[in-house]
Amino acid sequence: MKIMVFDVPADSGGALTILNQYYDKAVKDTENEWIFIISTPILKSKMNVKVVNFPWVKKSWFHRLYFDKFVAPKLVKEYKIDEILSLQNTTIQNVNVKQTLYLHQPLPFVEKRYRLTENPKFWIYQNIISRMIFKSIKNADKVIVQTKWMKEACLQKVETDPNKFEIIQPDINIIVNKYYKQEDMINRQFFYPSSALEYKNHEVIVKAVKKLIDQNINNFTVVFTLDGNENPNINRLHKMCKKQNLPIQFIGKINIEDVYDYYSKSILIFPSYIETFGLPMLEASMHKSPILASDCAFSHEILDGYEKVQFFDPFDIEQLYDLMKHIIVGSKC
Repeated sequence: MKIMVFDVPADSGGALTILNQYYDKAVKDTENEWIFIISTPILKSKMNVKVVNFPWVKKSWFHRLYFDKFVAPKLVKEYKIDEILSLQNTTIQNVNVKQTLYLHQPLPFVEKRYRLTENPKFWIYQNIISRMIFKSIKNADKVIVQTKWMKEACLQKVETDPNKFEIIQPDINIIVNKYYKQEDMINRQFFYPSSALEYKNHEVIVKAVKKLIDQNINNFTVVFTLDGNENPNINRLHKMCKKQNLPIQFIGKINIEDVYDYYSKSILIFPSYIETFGLPMLEASMHKSPILASDCAFSHEILDGYEKVQFFDPFDIEQLYDLMKHIIVGSKC
């Protein structure tokens, strides 16, 4: 059987991880022929896997729309494909082939709505691309999501057969070498590994830290895996931290082994309010780390049954401040 995998948006982060995981599975599946249609990632063609790159897709929205409407259907017909696996949140139009849709874009399904003037890209996802996603959910033969809340959110938006959904969590291959232990009995360390996207919500942490310092609570540090120059918003927060001498370290990107090491000696703060999964929460829980997590459906699902977690409203500085204060001046974590 010939299976064509579409994932032209993937170039970094979770999307690239998903692409790599399916590529690795395809290489091991010698019974089928796989063709990966991607943009810029470097994957090697193997005996049973062909990789076709279209880097020009990343040039603009227009290039992506042209690819989806004209190039993608042509490729399906040209290679005489039996089945399609779309990892890019939308199905391929105008083809008569069985399609599995992997859906990992949460923006159309969350309560937070963005105004055009607030964030044009997110507004487009919620008001234009969302229609394409909803149509794809309806038309797909099978829909893969990472969490139960995502399945339920889809069914609230789209009238379709609930039985065609399959919940598959991301592959987690973690070897825990060291569990959390509070090494410094006086100073607490908080850790937030994330990208610089707006909804990752670094600002609530910065403001909670400022309030702690204003209250003369200063025996703690917070570590961000950002360098401070990712975008104007992060640059603004970085300058604020430096100007006010806040105990927040911008250490930049680090490798996964270093992330795991931070889990073993830090309290995870996870204030993001838009996620399909929220991998750091699962990773931290596997390291038995204390967690302060946003009070969202995905957080509760991932951390269900985990005892060392406290939830807070991701838009309420006071709640996070209170939790951090209790940890810093209170009992041992």
